[in-house]
Amino acid sequence: MTRLTTAVRGLVTALAALLAVSAASATATATPEPKAPEDFVALRSADRTIIQEIRYFTPHNFVGERVDGYREPLCILTRPAAEALHEAQRQLLPQGYSLKVYDCYRPQRAVDHFVRWAEDLDDQSMKDEFYPNVDKTRLFEDGYIAEKSGHSRGSTMDLTIVKLPAKPTRPYVPGEPLVPCFAPQGERFPDNSVDMGTGYDCFDTLSHTLDPRIQGEQRANRLLLKDTLENLGFVNLAEEWWHFTFKPEAYPDTYFDFPVSARSLVMSH
Repeated sequence: MTRLTTAVRGLVTALAALLAVSAASATATATPEPKAPEDFVALRSADRTIIQEIRYFTPHNFVGERVDGYREPLCILTRPAAEALHEAQRQLLPQGYSLKVYDCYRPQRAVDHFVRWAEDLDDQSMKDEFYPNVDKTRLFEDGYIAEKSGHSRGSTMDLTIVKLPAKPTRPYVPGEPLVPCFAPQGERFPDNSVDMGTGYDCFDTLSHTLDPRIQGEQRANRLLLKDTLENLGFVNLAEEWWHFTFKPEAYPDTYFDFPVSARSLVMSH
């Protein structure tokens, strides 16, 4: 009996340990994702007319695959930034234009994905379009990739202007031949944006907003975007014609990591 009791006790102990491990793993699996503060909103709640083409949800970006943290093709911003974009759109619509956002709030996990990609010098699958003239070893040094992004603070967005009525844009097909992002508009990847002189996320000095080589209609288009937004409190990043931050920022020192999805937002009652 004693031996049997000892065996049963051992079995019970082992079973209890197994259940404890299973419970711990279930708890770990059920750890909730971080949520956005309540003053983060989906842009469409402030303006349904602004076009959204969230590039990092697609494989058509410099990484060549959907970026970590982009669960939905959704523009999320702090409420003041979203409302200021609505006002910009209100000014552009009567002129026959619409804003189009390429990226808005960007989780830290997405920035970490960019960093891992930049450190992998063997992965140059999208070089011919996004950084034809930049050696991948220089992406950090030249400031194209960084370990932190203002986008993660919620008041920065990448955007352009589209002439109305907006033409549909065809999807990118992974593996298709790539054309440099600074090629003439009729040659580079089709985008319904007005001609800004380069495509979005073009790692090249031609992307500098006021680069003197960009003249004529291309310069006028950049200045229309820049002047419209700056008059409403946005600040342009001089190296990227598409990059703007609404000031003052609601979270100037906080880098968030909640996923880009409607579930991350606090539903207002």
